[in-house]
Amino acid sequence: MAVMSSPVEFLELLAREAAAVEFEGPLVAARAAGLPPERLAELEHARTVALRVRALLERRRRRESELSGLYDTVSDLAGLRDLDDVLRAIVHRARNLLGADVAYMTLNDDRHGDTYMRVTDGSVSARFQRLRLPMGAGLGGLVAQSGAPYVTANYPEDDRFHHTREIDAGVGEEGLVAILGVPLRLGSISIGVLYAANRSARPFAREEVALLVSLAAHATVAIDNARLLAETRSALVELSAANTTIQAHSASVERAAAAHDRMTALVLRGGGVEEVAAAVPEVLGGALLALDAEGRLLARVGEIDEPKRADIAAAVAASRTEGRSVRRGPLWYAAVVAGTENLGALVLRPDDELVDADQRILERAALVTALLLLFRRTVAEAEGRVRGELLDDLIAHPRRDADALRDRARRLDVDLDAAHLLVCVDDGAIAATGSSRQRTLSWAATYASTRGGLAAARNGRVVLMLPGTDAGGAARAVARDLSRVTGQPVTAGGGGPATGPASLAATFHEAERCLTALGALGRAGQGAGTDELGFVGLLLGSVGAGGDRDVSRFLTDTLGPVVDYDARRGTALVRTLEAYFGVGGSLTRAAERLHVHVNTVTQRLERVGHLLGADWQRPERALEVQLALRLHRLSRPAG
Repeated sequence: MAVMSSPVEFLELLAREAAAVEFEGPLVAARAAGLPPERLAELEHARTVALRVRALLERRRRRESELSGLYDTVSDLAGLRDLDDVLRAIVHRARNLLGADVAYMTLNDDRHGDTYMRVTDGSVSARFQRLRLPMGAGLGGLVAQSGAPYVTANYPEDDRFHHTREIDAGVGEEGLVAILGVPLRLGSISIGVLYAANRSARPFAREEVALLVSLAAHATVAIDNARLLAETRSALVELSAANTTIQAHSASVERAAAAHDRMTALVLRGGGVEEVAAAVPEVLGGALLALDAEGRLLARVGEIDEPKRADIAAAVAASRTEGRSVRRGPLWYAAVVAGTENLGALVLRPDDELVDADQRILERAALVTALLLLFRRTVAEAEGRVRGELLDDLIAHPRRDADALRDRARRLDVDLDAAHLLVCVDDGAIAATGSSRQRTLSWAATYASTRGGLAAARNGRVVLMLPGTDAGGAARAVARDLSRVTGQPVTAGGGGPATGPASLAATFHEAERCLTALGALGRAGQGAGTDELGFVGLLLGSVGAGGDRDVSRFLTDTLGPVVDYDARRGTALVRTLEAYFGVGGSLTRAAERLHVHVNTVTQRLERVGHLLGADWQRPERALEVQLALRLHRLSRPAG
């Protein structure tokens, strides 16, 4: 076969980007074919030119790749989203563009006075990735200290650098031999080093050094831009925080002014504590309680539970001492005071934190609440005096001028021709002097007026005239509620109902007798009506101060042995006697009422005979026993 070796073959090799070794093929074939020397010389010259062209094209392709990498790096910097991403991209491109086995970057740590590994690409050694280089140690330490590029074809054998055990161990574990390091310079300051390294000994060309210097410059720009961006963001955050503070302060001042105007308007148009309590959460948010001096609820706005009395007392004491609202857990307390007198407290559970201006709003609301409570007390006292004088006249002079009394009552929204009850409270409820006595009388006046009735102090006792028909229920309610106010048991006797001015005096005396009877029966701290005590109450109501001792002695003498026997043995002799007398002395009907056998009733009554004597069923003794049973039942607390 003829050999067609000619320069054109080299052009074909260039066209298909053949490897350099393939350019020897045409010459080998020509020599084998025995071509003359002049043809061989021509082919050698063509090969040399073709290889130079190939090298030139290779350098241009590489340059194009480098420029493309630099362009991509600039694009990353332009859209700097995350510094770590940009630095990783630069290190990765350095490795690819230089064809290095490993590329990495270290940054200076001014606090520790050394440099640390920031980013690696192609590294397989964890120890290498955690390296820290003292300033001046190793190639990188020297580059960071001097600010100039350094390159070594065989780092382990190069004695130009200060080797340390830690650095050499890390480099050795990674297997690096040839290393190129260029500085990351920010102005005249070196902030770190960018490296390219190979695991075999080979020098880095000047173009590669220049390329790595360019990439290091871009990395420096990225780092500086990130620093400036961080400083800008920090400044913006500070400005935003300052603006937020200013806006919050401005808003709080506006809220305070609006709250002041609103509460002033409430007072001027005659608003009450409830309106002030409702205004505070509307301005500050959250929920609020308004409490009186005893911790009782005056108003509730929103969902908020009442704190424990001890917690309220401690917080109010602290608020009074400091002269400001105080915080206890999630709640804010503001004492409601007038001079040295404690009138109550406002308890706020805000939705957000309170600033100083917000606390001032709560404190101003407490001041307005104190003014309203004082005004309410003054009005109540004035009205109470008018109502008390009317009730006193109704009791003392019911027949003096009935039409005039009706007219006075009508002006107080009281209808004397409706059914009313009289409740008389024992002396102990108002025996105290000073603020306790005044508080009791104020409570009675408020309690009666809110129910359309009257209240007065008469003969050392509190008397209430209340609409209704259940004297016992009214007396029990008064005894229960007033006991809470005074902190001690209160006894209340009820009489009525009565209709018309003329009947009120008699009803008052009826209530007084009921109160006396309760004392005689040992039922202090309870309430009852005359209809519940029956004829026994009528009798005992006339006994007087010594009634308590007389009743006790009568019960002991007449029924004491039976009561004691029941208490010791757990028997039901007293209940059997009540059933026996209640059915007119019939054994059979008593057994049916007690749900026992007739023989059981007979045996129990025989035991009663042993305890009281054989004559206990004689008419005069039976009457005493029945009266004693009635007294014994009445002397027990109402069930």
